[in-house]
Amino acid sequence: MAEIKLEQSQEPAKLRIYIGAAPGVGKTYDMLNDAYNMKHQQGVDVVIGLVETHGRKETEARIRDLDVIPQRVIPYRGVNLKEMDVDAIIARHPHTVLVDELAHSNVPGSRNRKRYEDVLELLEAGINVMTAVNIQHLETLNDAVNRSANTTIRETVPDSFFKRADEVVNVDVTVDQLRDRLRQGKIYAPEKVEQSLSNFFRKGNLNMLRELSLRTTAEQVSNRAAEYRRVQGLEQAPIPEKVMVCLSTRPGTERLLRVGARIAGRLATNWYAVYVTRPDDKGHGNPEAFHRLEEYQRMARDLGAQVISLTDRNVSDALIRFAQQENISHVVFGQSARSRWDILLRGSVLNRFLSEVRDVTVQVVPMQKPVRKA
Repeated sequence: MAEIKLEQSQEPAKLRIYIGAAPGVGKTYDMLNDAYNMKHQQGVDVVIGLVETHGRKETEARIRDLDVIPQRVIPYRGVNLKEMDVDAIIARHPHTVLVDELAHSNVPGSRNRKRYEDVLELLEAGINVMTAVNIQHLETLNDAVNRSANTTIRETVPDSFFKRADEVVNVDVTVDQLRDRLRQGKIYAPEKVEQSLSNFFRKGNLNMLRELSLRTTAEQVSNRAAEYRRVQGLEQAPIPEKVMVCLSTRPGTERLLRVGARIAGRLATNWYAVYVTRPDDKGHGNPEAFHRLEEYQRMARDLGAQVISLTDRNVSDALIRFAQQENISHVVFGQSARSRWDILLRGSVLNRFLSEVRDVTVQVVPMQKPVRKA
């Protein structure tokens, strides 16, 4: 008689994110401690896919007897560089893997562009992941951090990744404790201490980052609690809010996307990034603008938006029609750099929208020139 095997339903892999206000708060340290306890107290098969100790002796000591998956060597411009070996981890297939420095950009030639994409692949393979990241790398906080810290954060993680998390752990220390760790040489080399205290590790900046970290964790808990109540039928789910961001090809449009994603995140809802093309626009007349639009649409998808392309001779008509059809409740526009005289002569998409669409919250974002990267 043939043996019949019943396929058991397998729960999706779990994702735990350790976040903190700044380097040195102890994210990797706590993650390693939790992994060690899981192995020795619960018998969990947990390994290290990649951990960056940054030369901190206390962190290095926390690795102890945890298995470490060797990194993959990738030749790049005559130099051999190392990256996390996704194939080796999947082949080993542990119960849980540790992946540090979530916002890291992989070396060209790697299987994925970003490390968070490696993590998504590991989760898809059924492997639980514990990972760590600083709050300033959250994509929608990029503008706020740039203004406060007077620096450019080049590596970011889309907010949609955080929505995938089953648990977000906020690793928190006071601002004075963090600055003391910096002075003691526990975060950066001694020659970098004074400059760091005067710039990124200023009290005002650290207080702002700490607040953002605490708020992000609270939002995650609130959203998951609301979802649980909805699934369990404990309360009637409210009519979902809908957010629309009006895309353009102008430099600085990424700010609109971050604002839209942040609003959608607070409302725990989906959102749209909408671009209107005129029928006579061939799309390639301005290659630079066309390339920017492609980048903005890619960024929108990374942040969790549904990208919508409309065609209409009148941009205002297309946006108004879409907003009314989809019952949009929040709209994000970029502030026009046109003169008042030009607006009077040719009209304004924003003014027309406001005059015809009711019961909609509209946020206008100033279109500042992008910060030049060093």
